Amino acid sequence: MVGGGQLARMTAQAAIGLGVSFRVLAGSASESAALVSHDAAVGSHLSLADVASFASQCDVITFDHEHVPGDILIALESSGVLVRPGSAALRFTQDKLAMRSRLTALGVRCPRYAPVSSVAGIESFGGGSWPVVLKAVSGGYDGKGVWVCSSPSEAAEVLGHGLSVLAEEFVPFRRELAALVARSPSGQGAAYPIVQTVQVDGICREVIAPAPGLSSSVAEAAQAIALRIASSLGVTGLLAVELFETPAGGLLVNELAMRPHNSGHWTIEGARTSQFEQHLRAVLDLPLGSCGPACAGGFTVMANVLGGADPDIYDRYLHVMAADPAVKVHFYGKQVRSGRKIGHVTIAGSAGDDVAQVRDRARRAASYLRWGTEDGD
Repeated sequence: MVGGGQLARMTAQAAIGLGVSFRVLAGSASESAALVSHDAAVGSHLSLADVASFASQCDVITFDHEHVPGDILIALESSGVLVRPGSAALRFTQDKLAMRSRLTALGVRCPRYAPVSSVAGIESFGGGSWPVVLKAVSGGYDGKGVWVCSSPSEAAEVLGHGLSVLAEEFVPFRRELAALVARSPSGQGAAYPIVQTVQVDGICREVIAPAPGLSSSVAEAAQAIALRIASSLGVTGLLAVELFETPAGGLLVNELAMRPHNSGHWTIEGARTSQFEQHLRAVLDLPLGSCGPACAGGFTVMANVLGGADPDIYDRYLHVMAADPAVKVHFYGKQVRSGRKIGHVTIAGSAGDDVAQVRDRARRAASYLRWGTEDGD
């Protein structure tokens, strides 16, 4: 796996149970996955020499981020390396304009969009109405590279960064959903339950599985959209499709990711096959595992843990474990910085549990780990 972040770290754990020899190409020996992997190479994902040297000792390479340049991926494939997902598919996670164009051609509903390079062009796109969403065509993640502009002056500030951007209509959605599916080289597909995601300042803060109150018809439509995209784009491995549920009940595709995804962390405790195991099964062309919930009729809630002002979390960790023995805490081995994702907590409820209570338990645990109080943000 190219990339040494928390996604690679959790994939390494899944590899153990599958009996898979797992290697990581990390940017430094102190990165999250390198700290727990016995076979970690240090190198840059931006260097063909580093990635090619790493790949020469692997049967298959895959990724925990989308930032390996396309020309490096193509060079690897030309030399016979199995790259999964391949460069042709990954292009649509690296270039938002290409992604929007391709999905539109497939008849997949997306927010209205257009490439823009001037304030006048943005004003024309919005018809004089604000807000307008601006997105960097490449390089964005976790809310970075996305700006909700409420005025021409805010749009001008974004253009001042010198980035290629596209404009999108501001969608007054009811809530955000995510569809996580897997596809193998043999064409086998599998779909997890549709989840609701809660975003704050562009960062996913909470995931509820399955999405409460979602009709079976809408859930099935969301899964079908994701499986169709995976097949049409030739995805191998996991595909996460972020969706807007509109007030009228329709679905719009917002973003794509072709790797394990924050919206799937709940699957470690909440599904019969975790997303990390599933990704490995898919890229190795093994039969895919069950995506069903571990507890039928119950809700699983995952809450991200962000860094607070105090980096010493050990005492708070003990409190959380003692206060709710059913809470599962996952730390990423990252230095604590304010607002940085340093881990997540998961509560897997039982059949008949009230979803609001399960959410509250997860929120209180994440809050205490960050702030030392269960009443924090």
